[in-house]
Amino acid sequence: MARGKEGLTFGLRLAHLGVWLVAIGVFAAPLALVISLALGGNQLPVLIEQGLGIATWNSLYTTVLSSVGAVVVGGAVAILLERTDVGGTSGLRLFLLSPLLVPPFVGAISWLQLFGRNQGLNAVFDRPIWDLYGADGIVFLMTLHSYPVVYVIVSAALRSIPSDLELAARVGGASSGTALRTVTIPLLGPAFLSAFTLTAVSNLADFGIPSILGSPVRFETLATMVYRMMESGTVSNPLQVVSTVGAVLMLLGVAAVVADYVISRHETSTVTGGGTMKLALGTAKLPVTIVTWVLALAITVGPLLGLTYRALLPAPGVPFNAENISFDNFSKTLGNPRVVDGFTNSVILAGGAALLCGLLGWAIGILVTRTRSRMNTPLSLLTLLPAALPGLIIGVGWVIFGRYTGIYNTRWVILLAYVCAFTAMVLQAVRAPLAKTPDAVEEAAQISGAGRLRAIWDTSGRMALPAVFSGAVLVAVTAVRELTVSILLVAPGTTTIGVQLFNLQQSGNYNQASALALMFAIIGIVALALTVRGPSKES
Repeated sequence: MARGKEGLTFGLRLAHLGVWLVAIGVFAAPLALVISLALGGNQLPVLIEQGLGIATWNSLYTTVLSSVGAVVVGGAVAILLERTDVGGTSGLRLFLLSPLLVPPFVGAISWLQLFGRNQGLNAVFDRPIWDLYGADGIVFLMTLHSYPVVYVIVSAALRSIPSDLELAARVGGASSGTALRTVTIPLLGPAFLSAFTLTAVSNLADFGIPSILGSPVRFETLATMVYRMMESGTVSNPLQVVSTVGAVLMLLGVAAVVADYVISRHETSTVTGGGTMKLALGTAKLPVTIVTWVLALAITVGPLLGLTYRALLPAPGVPFNAENISFDNFSKTLGNPRVVDGFTNSVILAGGAALLCGLLGWAIGILVTRTRSRMNTPLSLLTLLPAALPGLIIGVGWVIFGRYTGIYNTRWVILLAYVCAFTAMVLQAVRAPLAKTPDAVEEAAQISGAGRLRAIWDTSGRMALPAVFSGAVLVAVTAVRELTVSILLVAPGTTTIGVQLFNLQQSGNYNQASALALMFAIIGIVALALTVRGPSKES
């Protein structure tokens, strides 16, 4: 067996022990407290009385429909952009992926400006074209904000499919479309399954969209039910009650993480190479291009125009004309001390989370890919588990943990909750490049006199730093606009910008909320524009 995969040295054993102690404190302890509190009493009668059955059905209904929709839409977009000659793929990629970096609750606020009651197009035509509130609006927005994730997964799988398989079908007389249907799409099965699992978990856990579109019409999901019971005082022991819900969702999260882990290993072991086949659209190219561009612009520009319309008016119901247009909402929002404090706290917390998640994800990634230990798989799964849980449940865990440790009502509890929730992003980013690093580079370092631990850190560890940086940046972007994890943890002086935006919307200050949401959306789209790259000519 190659040296790089021999048993652990004393230094590596210490590294494993140190990382495990941190992982237990950051990942396991808060979640274990949720489970232990749930087992402390039978809260099922209280939950049933509070509407558990309806909330569960609503959650499953919206989750399944939106996840299936996301897989269909995201898969179609990936095939269209990666496997056809549709015009303007770079621009389409930017617009079609814009929901990826716009927080879902911001997206909900944006689309309400177009299809809210007596708002947007409903007001223009003086009749309800579509009322966004309720189940159909929630499914639509969840699908819209989930399909870019599906696109990312499926497009990566498309680029890794061996071109020989498609070319063999073409040589056998199959058309490009037939080869795509009979060869390419079946090979995408694991990617579709993985994408469905991830989006289903994410949508089940989403709080922002159901709270904004569902709460006003009493459409409650499990996530909004947890928030209501924690904040409204409708139950006598809210932490224990919501922990019962959290324990059930945790079991679903464990199943999702294990399934995704198995699928990812299968994909890694069976798919190699790169695909090059392009499906020529022929006479359909122009109409397909036009329709795709119209939809892409509608997804991106439409909500932005709705936000701009509301943000430029001093109050709801004021006619939109030259006399009433003003930038006061922007100046009031930026001058609001709570918004300024929220922004400052979010930047500090996002930077701290990026640093800590980067270091921890890097260390875990090295240990689980560059060493042999029976504890590597449990460590990897423990790190990935919080990503499959509702942010509110992670928040509940840190509410309990924070009270036991004395860090509740401080920035520290929010920061550590972010580390718990987002380290998986860095681990996912570094796992693949670390796994592909040849053992020979570590063996060369050991031959030169370096110890086993030093050889790993100086070779594989350094080679993974670009992936660590990418993962840390993603953590920072996610944390700076985060809502669901922190909404139960904020206190006077520790509020975040995402919570402030949510509070503005919920308090009826729609115009200032629109101004702040517009700035959120533009920053997200600009960030996406700076990172999106078209595929190389070779692919």
